[in-house]
Amino acid sequence: MRADKKTKALAKQLFKLSLVNGAVSPEQVTGVLGYIEKNVPRHALALLQLYHRAIATELAKSNAVVEHAGPISDTTLKSIEAAMTRKYSRPVAATARPNPKLLAGLRIRIGSDVYESTIAGQLAALSASV
Repeated sequence: MRADKKTKALAKQLFKLSLVNGAVSPEQVTGVLGYIEKNVPRHALALLQLYHRAIATELAKSNAVVEHAGPISDTTLKSIEAAMTRKYSRPVAATARPNPKLLAGLRIRIGSDVYESTIAGQLAALSASV
């Protein structure tokens, strides 16, 4: 079922109510879900899907997934956290994820942003430019 304009607008309003100082507040989310449970809207499933997507997207912006080929030190992860926290003006937590497909380098994903400094990425860019 596609959501109509009113459902999309309500999901957007509920999402905004879930933020405190620009960050998702678990207490606010609990309140919003309680409100939806007590006052079931017309397209409840579509509304919850839109709301969930908005919350998940916002939470992903505070998590940096660092894909790496070889070992990575805690110091490197902390420096990535610090750099991304400065760049995004919000706290960012970095988590390491080994990726054996990478020859060398790092790939960092924050929400929909990808920062790539891998050999595979450089080779792909080189072959695309030829």
